[in-house]
Parts: sequence; structure tokens; C-alpha cells
Amino acid sequence: MRRKVIAGNWKMFNDINESQNLISKLISGLNSETLKNEIIICPPFTSLSEAHKLIQNSVIKLGAQNLYFEDSGAFTGEVSARMLKSVGCEYVIIGHSERRTIFKEDDDLINKKIKKALSAGLKPIFCIGETLEERESGVTKNVVEKQLNLGLNSITEDNLERIIIAYEPVWAIGTGKTATPEQAQEVHEFIRSVIESKYSAQAAKVLIIQYGGSVKPDNAAALLSQKDIDGALVGGACLKAESFIQIIMAA
Repeated sequence: MRRKVIAGNWKMFNDINESQNLISKLISGLNSETLKNEIIICPPFTSLSEAHKLIQNSVIKLGAQNLYFEDSGAFTGEVSARMLKSVGCEYVIIGHSERRTIFKEDDDLINKKIKKALSAGLKPIFCIGETLEERESGVTKNVVEKQLNLGLNSITEDNLERIIIAYEPVWAIGTGKTATPEQAQEVHEFIRSVIESKYSAQAAKVLIIQYGGSVKPDNAAALLSQKDIDGALVGGACLKAESFIQIIMAA
């Protein structure tokens, strides 16, 4: 059985003091039941080192929100995979819709980032998803398949085992709108079928596919009960310990 993976993307929220406070509440609120799940927090870069110190004796894993595909160089404002590893990161979010839309990251760049993360020993959380216009035009599956194929270009099946796919319909991120459990399940099942065609039935069977997009305590259980939904990439609800813990327990 695939494990449930619950990741919290803090985005551009929480300075050092706020990060310390949130992590302290998370650790004190988690119990042995959560050991059944993989729990990841992805603070902003400025809090990663402190977060790593605080979670060392807990069940929580550390992830970053982005990286660059070069090891070093004159790339002002960028952070390398080696830097992330040096502060204790195990995971990194790549291809989030906010990176795609606001910062104009394309599939080729995302593919380079995934390859760099893998070569450095990081586990990518690879985000894909359609816009509202694309969903209403009936091309959701076309968009998702293209993003998968281009993002995973030249990625071997062995390396695929270290990747988490996060399906995040862009129209549901931060809008309060959520794909129904049935809508989310349909796309997750489709993603698994694409992976089976591209790799193998075994690769599709073990692949972890998260859902992201306004996941909250009141909808988490219904979403996570779907057979092809293996966890959640949580945005706003992960910024409060109580709501993030409720989502973890729903898994």
C-alpha cells in the first residue's frame, strides 16, 4: 500500500520567530498515529536552517520551495540543490503553478530542476495542473499529460521512484475552490495511466500522487479517501498548526 504524504507549502509567509512558533506547535500536537504518514514542511529559504534544527527529533521532514539547476555561479537570488542539502532538506517543490505563472518557468526549465534535484539526492515534489480556462475548454488531460511528459523527459524509472507528483488545478489554489473528490480522483487516475504507458505498471502502482488546491480540514478526508490520491500539498491551511494537524490526521 502506498503511504500518505502530507506536505505544507508555507510560500512567502513566516519569519524566523513565526517559523519557530509554528514548528513548536506542530511537534507538540503530533502523536504516534502520524508515524503512518510522511509529513513534510516547506518553509521559506530564510527559515530552513532553523527549521531543520527544530525538527531533528520529530517525525517531520524538511523541504524547500524551489531551487536552481546550476551548482553555483552568478545567479543572483537563486539557491542551489547543494545549498538546500547543506541545511537539511530532503524534498523540494518544483514546478508549482505560481512559479509557472508568476515567474514564467516553462517545462524545459522544470525538467532541468528535477534532474538537478535528483542528482543532488533531493526528492522532487513535481507540480502539475491546469488553469480554469483549460478545464472549461475540456483540455485538462492534454495539459496534464504534456506537463508530465516534458517535466519527466529523460527521467529513468529508478529515479521516478524518488519523485512525488502533486496534481494542483491552478483554479483551486488559494481561491477557496476545490476540485470535488471525484474530479480530483479522475485526474489522479489519469496521471497514473500516463505513468504506466510511459514507464510500467509497477512504476504507476507505487507512484505517490498528492492533491493540492485549497485542501482544508473539512474536505481532507473526502479527498484522501480516493484510491489514487496519496496525500496532499497544503497551502494556506498549513500555516496554522491546528488545521495542518487535522489534515494530517485525516490521512
